[in-house]
Amino acid sequence: MRRYRDRIAVLAAGAVALTILVVAPGPAASATAGGFAPLDRPGPALSVPEDQLAAALSCTSSAGAGRETVLFVPGTTVNPTDNYSWNWFRALDKLGRPYCAVTLPFDTTGDIQIAAEYVVHAIRAIHARTGRRVQVLGHSQGGAVPRFALRFWPDLRGMVDDYVAFGATNHGTVIAGPLCTSGCAPAIWQQAIGSNFVQAMNSYQETFPEISYTAIYTHLDQIVQPNLDDQGSTSLHGPGEITNVAVQDLCPTDTADHIAVGTWDPVAYALAMDALDHSGPADPRRVPKSVCSEVFMPGVDPIGFAADLSGAWKKIGSSLATDPRVNTEPALKPYTMAERHCCSDISGR
Repeated sequence: MRRYRDRIAVLAAGAVALTILVVAPGPAASATAGGFAPLDRPGPALSVPEDQLAAALSCTSSAGAGRETVLFVPGTTVNPTDNYSWNWFRALDKLGRPYCAVTLPFDTTGDIQIAAEYVVHAIRAIHARTGRRVQVLGHSQGGAVPRFALRFWPDLRGMVDDYVAFGATNHGTVIAGPLCTSGCAPAIWQQAIGSNFVQAMNSYQETFPEISYTAIYTHLDQIVQPNLDDQGSTSLHGPGEITNVAVQDLCPTDTADHIAVGTWDPVAYALAMDALDHSGPADPRRVPKSVCSEVFMPGVDPIGFAADLSGAWKKIGSSLATDPRVNTEPALKPYTMAERHCCSDISGR
């Protein structure tokens, strides 16, 4: 695990230099690639067996009829327990708020196109169970998977109220390419800046007016880069209501990194809760400046924090050591293409 973290640190340092040369795709970066499926073409049937999809979704007993419910989607290399049990789950338990979580294959390192089917099923199931629109919350890749689902299964758009993401790889990251020089997990290939997956996810339109989008990021993200401003990887642009906000926009001295912004940073938590508690996306003006002096988000145990964070890093390291490795990005699924056929690389390489 230490070797992996050292490698990340070296790559991150190089990526900081690259950010002056590499700019995340703009609002219509993929619109010129006319080979993608129309925005409103009905999504395909799910290929994952129903029993597997159902087993991957867990909900609190309070998630029932008439109650708006949060769906947690984990980041790369972890499951919902690793990502959220020591922070967000505790916080919402104290508030008595219902939530669900979806476990994605291979600790969220497999083909994101398959992972998206789990999110499709989860949103439909929660919507059917509660009769309310779903509030989707994701960290890192957990922010990209729902967006891919919303892009290619348009029936979901009327079922989702809020999209809240922390350090999401919405436009990929310059870190992923160097990590994959000797092969890497499918999901890491797909999160490289400029990947076929990223182009498909952002094709024609990044957002949909039925949904309120809150994209929270940190300028100190060592994994998802570039993220220096609202033209970076995490931020979204398009129709509807969108808030792109760095924790440093609210609290300039906030030192949250990629892991912290989605797990224990009090500023990110306050912004996310503002979105969940109000109509529309987060409004930083409603968040009190007093949050800048807080150390942890609600739900984090200060005494057990060091062990909890160490456990999260340990899981990241073990997943990277055992995840499925491939030598190239997975081919796009036929349903992503205008003609319902696809080759391994849309650029013709």
